[in-house]
Amino acid sequence: MTESAWFMLKALFLGLIEGFTEFIPVSSTAHLLLIGSWIDFSSSDDKVFEVVIQFGSILAVMWIFRERLLHLFRGALTRDPVELAFMRNLIIAFLPAAVIGALAIKYIKMLFHSPAVFVFTLVVGGLIMLWVERKPQYAKFGAAQPGVVGETETTRRATAHALEEITWKQALVVGFAQCLAMVPGTSRSGATIISGMLAGIDRRTATEFSFFLAMPTMLAATVYDLWRNASVLSSSEFSAIAVGFVAAFVSALVVVRAVLRFVARHTYRPFAWYRVGLGIVVAVWLAWP
Repeated sequence: MTESAWFMLKALFLGLIEGFTEFIPVSSTAHLLLIGSWIDFSSSDDKVFEVVIQFGSILAVMWIFRERLLHLFRGALTRDPVELAFMRNLIIAFLPAAVIGALAIKYIKMLFHSPAVFVFTLVVGGLIMLWVERKPQYAKFGAAQPGVVGETETTRRATAHALEEITWKQALVVGFAQCLAMVPGTSRSGATIISGMLAGIDRRTATEFSFFLAMPTMLAATVYDLWRNASVLSSSEFSAIAVGFVAAFVSALVVVRAVLRFVARHTYRPFAWYRVGLGIVVAVWLAWP
């Protein structure tokens, strides 16, 4: 196998990893950077590949929720107050990361080269998730009713049981939490879902809002990174991005539906323990002589 073909095969593999990890709270960025290092994938210094292919996963979400998106846009055009409120909340939640990301992108990208940061964020993030899931309003699941997903203690005690019921204050909490996900290893989905639950949004609705918020966030990150680095990317790097992008789209199509089914009946504890375990593995790897 030629060096070029091997490079593309690695890009394909990392694209699949991205699609599988983007929408579960384990940090897709940490997985891309760590696995990329382990398989000796030569990404650019600015890690454009790792950022841009994430939008492939987001396109999968846009396809799955296409009818809801069309309904949102139609409602905005007809000035439907419910849809306008939902769009307002998405904008409110998007702005903190947009502003902070634009101002601090140089310093954020520096963290991408520090595996020790991954260890800290993976473990601490996992412990926070375990703490949240131990709270009484999130720990117990009631009997699910046919056709009613997520009928849990969280659902009964939350104040927002649907996307349209989220308040602007809850959206702002989720937006600031998303800023934490700029640190690799934190997990954008984990930060936004857990913060949404703490703000009073039920588990499934918080997950769906996280998916919708990912759309403008990752679109902005993709366009901005390509604009900043297009002149220095080689043709092979563009090809690798295209391969990874498509792979992420395909694998995310499978994962998103599975995640929604999972959160309807389970807590996020398995992912929390996985984060802690992965952080320990990475710490041992770093300390190994």
